[in-house]
Amino acid sequence: MTDLSALARQFAFPGEILSVREYGSGNVNDTYLVRATAGQTIPAFILQRLNPGVFPEPEKIMHNLRVLDNHVRPKLPAYPNRRWELPTIIPTRTGADYYHDRDGALWRAQSFIADTECFSSIKSESQAKEAGRALGFFHVLIHDLPVHLLHDTLPGFHVTPDYLAGYEALAATPPRPDPSEDALFCHRFIAERKETGGVLEAARARKELLPCPIHGDPKPANILFAGNTGQAVSLIDLDTVKPGLLHYDIGDCLRSCCNPAGENAPLAEISFNLSYCAAILQGYLPQVSPFFSPFDYHYIYDAVRLIAFELGLRFFSDHLAGDVYFKIRKPGQNLKRAMVQFALCRSIEAQETEIRKIVRDSTQP
Repeated sequence: MTDLSALARQFAFPGEILSVREYGSGNVNDTYLVRATAGQTIPAFILQRLNPGVFPEPEKIMHNLRVLDNHVRPKLPAYPNRRWELPTIIPTRTGADYYHDRDGALWRAQSFIADTECFSSIKSESQAKEAGRALGFFHVLIHDLPVHLLHDTLPGFHVTPDYLAGYEALAATPPRPDPSEDALFCHRFIAERKETGGVLEAARARKELLPCPIHGDPKPANILFAGNTGQAVSLIDLDTVKPGLLHYDIGDCLRSCCNPAGENAPLAEISFNLSYCAAILQGYLPQVSPFFSPFDYHYIYDAVRLIAFELGLRFFSDHLAGDVYFKIRKPGQNLKRAMVQFALCRSIEAQETEIRKIVRDSTQP
């Protein structure tokens, strides 16, 4: 058993460690909430072990976090009327940004942003608009960060043609074959859409969409809302900050936030909510309009459809591979996750005309 308290004591927390407990519902890293004594207060900190199976070079992630912090933090005083917080890296007692345990795994600590809450799914149009405002503000803060300063910590992340190639190799000789009806449905669903999997990468090749810094995972669980006002005040889980396409973020935000039933709901309850889509874009687009191109608007629908398809593809591929990437809590969970994303993708496709109209209407003065 890992001595979590001993690991926590490697970092420069004030006072004595009171408790270390598992925190959050992430599918990749191991995350813990640390509480410590400090005079009359009991501060909290986030302690994480980065998953080496997902991040084989975690030192590059910490480099990116430092670059991000150096770029964003000096900008925040220019927005005195808006609360926005960036998690702070807490150094080790030797002054380093991270600690390697005896097995070589990288651990890091960050500040805990108090008086906030996050949600597994969006609950209202006003909350959806705040989610859009949060992503838009984050993009405003990072759009001028020179992309060459960031390591590509996840090569191929959100590059759908690469995921399709990996899936096809797995499907030919899967480590865990699955002849079930649900698996056969997934195979058919992928086959019917694989020709459209390159739409964003083709736009990148034509220079219609340009590489830029991205968050990489702007789902509801990574958006912190102030408990007293409901305002979105932070985007967390910054391990996927890297070079990419803005549309990876736009598509993923819309995909995850416009499924109010959540990603664990029965398939019959899964649908893409147009009202939430409109609210998100009303919060997002006015902020990014100074640096948005006509192509950026054009590819919003393609992005949300593609990211839903891609995530389903990734879940199903991991199911066939034996659940080696995404953490599961029960057998067959990655297959169920894939089915949910494919149901959402189908709902998005059925509402293409309406989604494109929302984008057009959101660009009107």
